[in-house]
Amino acid sequence: MQAQCLCGAVHVTAPTVQDVHVCHCSMCRRWGEGPAFTLHGGTEVELTGPVSRYASSPWAERAFCSHCGTHLFYRLLATNEHFLSAGLFQDEDGMQLASQIFIDEKPAYYDLANDTPKLTGAQVLAQYEEN
Repeated sequence: MQAQCLCGAVHVTAPTVQDVHVCHCSMCRRWGEGPAFTLHGGTEVELTGPVSRYASSPWAERAFCSHCGTHLFYRLLATNEHFLSAGLFQDEDGMQLASQIFIDEKPAYYDLANDTPKLTGAQVLAQYEEN
C-alpha cells in the first residue's frame, strides 16, 4: 500500500491491510483530537521524507511529518510494529472497522455505530504481555 502525508513530503509503503482498528485511549485522543483510526502495518513499513518522532511512553513512539504535522504512526518499540494512520491511504476500498480498544476510556460524547469487538485497556495490556 502507498500513502503520503498532507503536504506530500513523506511517503509511506506498507503491506496491504484492510482492517482498521480504533484506539480510544486518552493519549491517542490528545494526540489526534479524537480516537486513532489505524492500520496494523507490522514491521515492514518504509518511510521517506522528513519524519519527526516523539517518545510518547517508555514502550512506544509516535511519528509525524516535520513539515505539515500529519500523524503517521504509532510504533511499539519492543516489536517494531507500526500502527499507521488510516487517513494516510487514499485507496479505502475494502477497508473495514475491525476492532476498538481502550473502550473503557472512550468519552460519552461519541459512539461508533459499527458492531466490532471491543477491548478494555486492561485486556489490551494483557495481550501485549502475552506476546
